[in-house]
Amino acid sequence: MADSTDPNPPTTQNSQTILDGNQLIAKSLAGFGVDRMFGVVGIPVTSLATRAVSLGVRFIAFHNEQSAGYAASAYGFLTGRPGVLLTVSGPGCVHGLAGLSNAMTNAWPTVMISGSCDQKDFGRGDFQELDQIAAVKPFSKFSVKAKSIKEIPDCVFQALAKAGSGRPGGCYLDFPSDVLHQTISESDAESLVAAAERFRESEKVVNVPSSQIEEAVSLLRHAERPLIVFGKGAAFARAEDELGKLVERTGIPFLPTPMGKGLLPDTHELAATAARSLAIGKCDVALVVGARLNWLLHFGEPPKWSKDVKFILVDVDKEEIELRKPHLGLVGDAKLVLEKINKEIKDDPFCLGKSHSWVEAISNKAKDNVVKMEAQLAKEVVPFNFLTPMKIIRDAISGLGSPAPILVSEGANTMDVGRAVLVQTEPRTRLDAGTWGTMGVGLGYCIAAAVASPDRLVVAVEGDSGFGFSAMEVETLVRYQFPVVVIVFNNGGVYGGDRRSPDEISGPYKDDPAPTSFVPSAGYHTLIEAFGGKGYLVGTPEELKSALSESFSARKPAVINVIIDPYAGAESGRLQHKN
Repeated sequence: MADSTDPNPPTTQNSQTILDGNQLIAKSLAGFGVDRMFGVVGIPVTSLATRAVSLGVRFIAFHNEQSAGYAASAYGFLTGRPGVLLTVSGPGCVHGLAGLSNAMTNAWPTVMISGSCDQKDFGRGDFQELDQIAAVKPFSKFSVKAKSIKEIPDCVFQALAKAGSGRPGGCYLDFPSDVLHQTISESDAESLVAAAERFRESEKVVNVPSSQIEEAVSLLRHAERPLIVFGKGAAFARAEDELGKLVERTGIPFLPTPMGKGLLPDTHELAATAARSLAIGKCDVALVVGARLNWLLHFGEPPKWSKDVKFILVDVDKEEIELRKPHLGLVGDAKLVLEKINKEIKDDPFCLGKSHSWVEAISNKAKDNVVKMEAQLAKEVVPFNFLTPMKIIRDAISGLGSPAPILVSEGANTMDVGRAVLVQTEPRTRLDAGTWGTMGVGLGYCIAAAVASPDRLVVAVEGDSGFGFSAMEVETLVRYQFPVVVIVFNNGGVYGGDRRSPDEISGPYKDDPAPTSFVPSAGYHTLIEAFGGKGYLVGTPEELKSALSESFSARKPAVINVIIDPYAGAESGRLQHKN
């Protein structure tokens, strides 16, 4: 094989076409099926980005690697294929760790690619030198450095395959600058890429013993108060059809986690979201599909759950089941496991029926809570609280019909209220702070959604603090003309400006703004206007309705700055006990 360290290799050598490391990486990515990439270019990866574009990979260029990383991770969730993040070396890699760790925590397939310093200069204080393999270790399921150009295809295919296998997560590829400049003949490159196909994941299979499927069905059949809980793992597995069959055949009420919302419509008559406390507190058997018994589900423990509840846990990861120690654990892809459960039920059907005491209890409680919420939403409060604009947004989104917009939500009060008020009717149309409660994901997620689902409008409902983490990416929205409308709930700070008690306002810096305060009534809408987007400032129901109607119809980048009463929300949202 031809091998050279010439930093400016010729395109032909001895009448053979010659490729450098950048071209071979791009060729390997395209060969695996990658067609989208997110990132920030610079030394030493600019050529890699342009080479990838020339091979049909769309590159979305960001201002900050954190946002690009969040976009890559969300793209992996929305498409089921690894999202790819490209960063420069050293600090670029460190910034990218936000997205990589977010992918690992949420179990979304993502591959971060970083350039790194010349191998011969490592340890001597080279430009942006960092032991990047060591840096990414806590945040990735697989990491590898290509030490020569010949190793590139195998490294690329391994990382992409491992990102989506088993429990999905983040993987890392490290390409030293000297490897990027090495060269190889095109024929040898083709051979190496073809050989790397051996790493591609085979079809998913489920080896759950039939006895376990039978036991799961028996538990559900004989339960007095069964409940089906599903999360974003079920969404990633595309399990909505099988979940629908299971609910319709058995009549069992269901409860989605926040990003499981929409797999079955929130408006479904068996939805238990509005009766959550009753559902989890009284159920005696819970089938949990693609959702972890972590803090979001109160660890599956009393007092939120009954001490006698029997969990049937469906998870792709055996270690997760071993950690949670459920009554019954079924290891496998959510969709495929549910197919087996549905087949078992079909052969010997059962259904609770609408008059079943458990179904009636859930239904009645849900209806009562919905009536109470609607009574609150019916009050038009100005200056705005959180409920009044949220209802207007809900109604505007509902009026769009199908395909429903993808909703992105982050913030404390904004996200908490939005989760209760906004309605999801279609799968994978809600992205929020997720398992890690990550703030700053908003604009990255918006861009991922626009790239993954170009036929859908993207609507972000953000607190002003959450928006601030990635606000500069509104320029990216305008540059690519993504159909994204960002609605900022502007209450003047984290949780709502200065909420200090008099005894907390003391010391030599007592006249400084509070740690939670931002500039009151900040003009966030003018930020997007600086780049040619559309901005709206609203403070009344009529102004908000007009801005939503105009921006939703235009399907162009827009920011709607909604001025909220700074005292309307609660500190830390619903997690006050942790602050």
